[in-house]
Amino acid sequence: MDTTVRINNTPPNHIAIIMDGNGRWAERRGLSRLDGHKAGLENARQIIRHLNSLGVKYVTLYSFSTENWKRPDAEIKGLFGLINDIMSSYIPELVENNVRLKHLGHLDKLPSVLKDKLADLLSRTSQNTGLTLCLAFDYGGRDEIIQAVKKLVKDGLAADKITENVFDGYLYTAGIPEADLVIRTGGEMRLSNFLLWQSAYSELYFSEVMWPDFGEKEIDKAISAFNQRQRRFGGL
Repeated sequence: MDTTVRINNTPPNHIAIIMDGNGRWAERRGLSRLDGHKAGLENARQIIRHLNSLGVKYVTLYSFSTENWKRPDAEIKGLFGLINDIMSSYIPELVENNVRLKHLGHLDKLPSVLKDKLADLLSRTSQNTGLTLCLAFDYGGRDEIIQAVKKLVKDGLAADKITENVFDGYLYTAGIPEADLVIRTGGEMRLSNFLLWQSAYSELYFSEVMWPDFGEKEIDKAISAFNQRQRRFGGL
């Protein structure tokens, strides 16, 4: 037996989640896709509570990708409405539980009501020192890298001054540690343009369980699997 295998139950410092399967979960139950998104958002709320109780320091949720704009307008509008509602009800809980919110991605395409609500959440939680919840909303990994390069060029950095650490500071996740564990639910086995730079050495965990059913037991199972793996980061 290799005694270097992790066998403790310490949760990862940063867990990133691709919350997939809401639509299929709803369709299998004869419900609308919007019902699936509603169930998925409520599950996200429960999972954040659980991870906060476990002592996880950073959680990133892939909430809406740059590619999701290709979906039907009615579905997008309905999803934005649900997100607006849950933000309204979630503000007191985030503040009370010392959770800090960060946004990763663009804001310019979002409805003004949603932008204002998000800005309020970011402001009211900015001084919190507990779990940091990163919402990847209108986010794409390739786009993030391109935006970082544009900022580097605009700032006039010489090529020999650009290091990985410098580049990190130009990403949406500046100041946030790289993801230790990336979880994808819903049976797909790809990153789908999520945290491409930040997941270079992440442990990946794929589950057949649809996101609305991915509860505390499932997240604990993922953490347990993480703790059985060796992380060598290219070494021996």
